[in-house]
Amino acid sequence: MAVASVRPKRRFRQPSVIPGFGLTLGYTLTVLSLIVLFPLAALVVRASGLGLSGIWEVATDPRVFSALRVSFGVSLIAALTASVFGSIVAWVLTRYDFPGRRIIDAVVDLPFALPTAVAGIALASLYAPNGLIGAQLAKVGIEAAYTPVGIFIAMVFIGLPFAVRTVQPLIAEIDREVEEASAILGSTRLGTLTKVVLPPLIPAVLTGFALAFARGVGEYGSIIFIAGNLPYVSEIAPLLIVIKLSEFDYAGACAIATIMLAISFTTLLFINLIQAWSRRRFGYV
Repeated sequence: MAVASVRPKRRFRQPSVIPGFGLTLGYTLTVLSLIVLFPLAALVVRASGLGLSGIWEVATDPRVFSALRVSFGVSLIAALTASVFGSIVAWVLTRYDFPGRRIIDAVVDLPFALPTAVAGIALASLYAPNGLIGAQLAKVGIEAAYTPVGIFIAMVFIGLPFAVRTVQPLIAEIDREVEEASAILGSTRLGTLTKVVLPPLIPAVLTGFALAFARGVGEYGSIIFIAGNLPYVSEIAPLLIVIKLSEFDYAGACAIATIMLAISFTTLLFINLIQAWSRRRFGYV
């Protein structure tokens, strides 16, 4: 008896909504090059006209070094502060239901939409020695405006939304039954926090920290009004770049910008490596 041959059904690939890999990759590289890579490359090429010795001379100039130290040092502290308090704010907004929660949740995004100059003027008026908050701080001997403290306040103001919005979705995904199981098994609140709640949030916290740090380093509008802009005290690197440009020292301005680019890239690369390690370490992707 002849056995009828069964021909396998031919499967047709479901067409994708997005074009193929080649077209999308080419589009991505083109847009990325035009918007990001080419401008940064032009900046480095312009700064390279000074040579390595010239760039090193700019970097070691006392005023430039002080401005870089203020920008990166205060940004680091402000990003750490925003990450801690931003995680707490995200937890409260996600886990608790209270009157006005939606309003507070919307207020978190105000630094995104508010013009930076308006934010700087508002902060300066509040924290000035005769301001509403600054006058109270002056009574205890704390000067906020026109000092690095004012820069710190402005950087936390602009960095807090990044810390909140990166952590908030992951907090919403944490199953409360896992926390209850941890408590039933005898774990303390601190143990549940450190072993159950925090591990899946670490990558998001690092992402928020990196975004807040990067925003703080490059911030200009909301800082110049409250910083005081005193050389060697409260002068930030972006302001020094503007001063160089106003003096038609384009090479010097590009050199400072290139130094900031190198430090920022190295710092963000290091943070991304830590983030990747934390994902492997705690088993989250």
